[in-house]
Amino acid sequence: MAHAIRFAKTGGPEVLEWQEVEVGKPGQGQVRLRHTAVGLNYIDTYQRSGLYQMPLPSGLGSEAAGVIEEVGPGVADLKPGDRVAYAGGPLGAYSDARVMPADRLVKLPDGITDQQGAAMMLKGMTAWYLIRRTHEVKPGETILIHAAAGGVGLIVCQWAKHLGATVIGTVGDQEKAALAKRNGCDHPILYKNEDFVAKVNELTRGKKLPIVYDSVGKDTFYKSLDCLAPFGLMASFGQSSGAVGPVDIGILAAKADRLAAREDYRSNLIPIRPIGFIMTCRALETIADGHRADTCG
Repeated sequence: MAHAIRFAKTGGPEVLEWQEVEVGKPGQGQVRLRHTAVGLNYIDTYQRSGLYQMPLPSGLGSEAAGVIEEVGPGVADLKPGDRVAYAGGPLGAYSDARVMPADRLVKLPDGITDQQGAAMMLKGMTAWYLIRRTHEVKPGETILIHAAAGGVGLIVCQWAKHLGATVIGTVGDQEKAALAKRNGCDHPILYKNEDFVAKVNELTRGKKLPIVYDSVGKDTFYKSLDCLAPFGLMASFGQSSGAVGPVDIGILAAKADRLAAREDYRSNLIPIRPIGFIMTCRALETIADGHRADTCG
């Protein structure tokens, strides 16, 4: 037996209950894990409140570290006593112990504490897919990361700076600004006191950005769009200030200026010149057939 946080209805923290649960023995491809540290994430509040719906009753928490107590059949690369961590997978990390799929676990190196393993995996994987898969940050680029002093933000700042990018980050106060700056953020912006759109425009000399990473949601979403260069990408991956709600796609067309740069305008003219020439000649054939050769020659 063990104890775990469970909830049978959505709502505030008061819906969470500390209950005795039966862990059981690990089955095929599973291990029984005794937790030593549990990671807390903002997504936990979305699930508990019902913003992200799930079958109820449910456990909570998707990230933890601990020690393996027993392995089930078919598990060859883990053994009792191994220190491991995980992120994602079945909810239920808010618990003393649980049975987990072995393929969701990674061994912790000696230089990584259980607390570090439990705290950084989900945030690290989020940072990875943002800056290496959603948009591959390149040397010389300038990017914007909202909540730069948060868990994901601090990793993105460090990683993007290491990749050679210039990092702009929004933060809530001076203490967070100093923290973000120590971790690679070149230009912290106190977004409650300063117009971050205007600051981005100033820092980039009007060129704006190829990518904005926005986990804040309602308070920043539409202003984030105003920070994008032509063909720029907006990565919305959270809503800490509230849900964005339905988005009118027509807004994107109104904000887009895909031919703003002279080189883009000229390069677009090259392939359409022949098409325009043919269309003009055909029109002239209709209205002035006798002068076709002289006009289109």
